[in-house]
Amino acid sequence: MATIDLIVLGMVKQRPLSAYDIQKLVEYRNISRWVKISTPSIYKKVIQLEEKGCLAASMVREGKMAEKAVYTLTQEGEREFERLMLEISGEPIRIFLDFNAVIVNLDSLPADRRRLCIERIEQSIRTLRTYLEENMDRKEDLPEVPETGKAVLRQQLILAQSIEAWLASVKEKM
Repeated sequence: MATIDLIVLGMVKQRPLSAYDIQKLVEYRNISRWVKISTPSIYKKVIQLEEKGCLAASMVREGKMAEKAVYTLTQEGEREFERLMLEISGEPIRIFLDFNAVIVNLDSLPADRRRLCIERIEQSIRTLRTYLEENMDRKEDLPEVPETGKAVLRQQLILAQSIEAWLASVKEKM
């Protein structure tokens, strides 16, 4: 998947990292909340990118720890990073919201079950909004969090707020 390639290449472009370090950064930056990426896919992708010549590994030992592979970006990796940046930024925007499968089928439920489904979606959106607000509060003034990461958090918060407003209008019409 090109998106995972871009995330891995972008992180390694900033500084040499092990697959474990990449996975920890994905967790820390909450990337898996807005891009479908899993821990196994990160490790698999690092190996694939190395085989493709985009990453170069060197074995490093830190203290008494076991050796680990630390990856750097190759010239081929630089070209692939730029190619993916241009390709993905030019693609049509697709917003996939799994709960839309519920929305389009609400008419097939009795009224009380429809209300329950909508209430559950509302609760999930509230939980997401609260999480994003708390995350932004914690990270807004941290210099180690890049502005681009903060921009994505703000984007996700605006989307959550918009979905809340949209869901209220759906409720009114039901």
